[in-house]
Amino acid sequence: QVQLVESGGGLVQAGGSLRLSCAASGRTLSTFDMGWFRQTPGKEREFVAAIAWSGGNTYHADSVKGRFTISRDNAKNTVYLQMNSLKPEDTAVYYCAARWPTTASSYRDSDKYPYWGQGTQVTVSS
Repeated sequence: QVQLVESGGGLVQAGGSLRLSCAASGRTLSTFDMGWFRQTPGKEREFVAAIAWSGGNTYHADSVKGRFTISRDNAKNTVYLQMNSLKPEDTAVYYCAARWPTTASSYRDSDKYPYWGQGTQVTVSS
């Protein structure tokens, strides 16, 4: 079992930056592949980025590629999402999630992540 807590959300103007953090407790984060997802009211949860347990492979949705970067610091048991050049359409609740590395499915498949944080709100004003 692992508990995840996101932080770093807030209100920012378009073009600005935020860095989200996801801190884990209960189990070492290096055991898991990690993902960031986001959701707006009335829409399904959307894949944003993922990073393999070793940190060697990262994946980003086309909508955020070149603007967002996922990273991890296993020594600090924390995963980050650096968000630059933010747009109003990035407004959402952002969730971090953990899955076992042996999961045989796409990193984009939210159903394969058994552990989720409570989410942090990101609002980008135009």
